[in-house]
Amino acid sequence: MGQKVHPTGIRLGIVKDWASKWYADSKTFPENIHSDHLIRVFIKKKLKDASVSNIAIERPAKKCNITIFTARPGIVIGKKGEDIEKLRAELSRLLNMPIQDVRINISEVRKPELDAQLVAEGIAQQLERRVMFRRAMKRAVTNT
Repeated sequence: MGQKVHPTGIRLGIVKDWASKWYADSKTFPENIHSDHLIRVFIKKKLKDASVSNIAIERPAKKCNITIFTARPGIVIGKKGEDIEKLRAELSRLLNMPIQDVRINISEVRKPELDAQLVAEGIAQQLERRVMFRRAMKRAVTNT
């Protein structure tokens, strides 16, 4: 019988990068993992129309740097940056941190048709709109 290996675990550090970059002692480790999960769920729910591909979290010395990789940075930033400031305030409230300790960076996904997460979300949205599954899959394959 073959041994099963977790696909993300085998790729970490080689092909894929860590989703969270921080170090914590054993007392604060579970809190940080839980808050990372809350951040990801909150951002995915809040920015569901912005085509969010990935969320990277870094925690240097009691601060929190959040990088959002999106295909539509204009929707995330908003007019004159007001939407990103609202998001930053809500995240600081969620994390119980001062607003100046929470930084949000937006990175644009240059080719969204080559990002697996965005392609899968696009197919899911088409299926929710009752598009025939074969047509949705053919569109996804021909766009790449």
